[in-house]
Amino acid sequence: MSYISNSNKTLGDTAYLHNKQFQTTKYIFNMSMIGNLLRVTKTELEEILKDSSLLESKIFTEDADDESPNLTDIDKAWEGIIYLLTEQTIANTDHPLVRVLFSGQIIDEEQDLGYGPAHFLTPEQVAELNIEISKITIADLKEKYDPKKMMELEVYPTIWEQDGDDAFDYIREYFESLQQVYSDATKNGEAIITFLN
Repeated sequence: MSYISNSNKTLGDTAYLHNKQFQTTKYIFNMSMIGNLLRVTKTELEEILKDSSLLESKIFTEDADDESPNLTDIDKAWEGIIYLLTEQTIANTDHPLVRVLFSGQIIDEEQDLGYGPAHFLTPEQVAELNIEISKITIADLKEKYDPKKMMELEVYPTIWEQDGDDAFDYIREYFESLQQVYSDATKNGEAIITFLN
């Protein structure tokens, strides 16, 4: 199953931009793709699937202090996390754990939240993935951390060799945040919506 869409304003564009950004320094500094996870109830997910504008009103507020406590950003660590889980990039992976951030289930193909539309997981799917990622230790991630290969594969945000162990700590911190999101959602019987902005 492919997690990359070929239509406009989707993850396909994100992958294209991601590859293109390594061509110029200007692109590197002008782009900042932030990964986000939003916990929602099953009812909220059903309502959002019927009317995707509800998602925008949930995540975009004029007052930053009003940001939903159920919204977690993992900064630019999202592809580093995907690599350590799958040893591949989002552009070529078919590993089942890519679903923690890119489920392939799209809320609204026409909705652009910054870098394409949002993906979603049902409460049941969240619980299944939580079982898998809760088993993963920091030692497991460290074993797969290969700065040279990550740079060769152009894993976003390409800081791996220059920042070394600090770059691994960066991924570790946000992977632990991701694990916590899945743990909390599972306990609460919640769905998860993911997107890049």
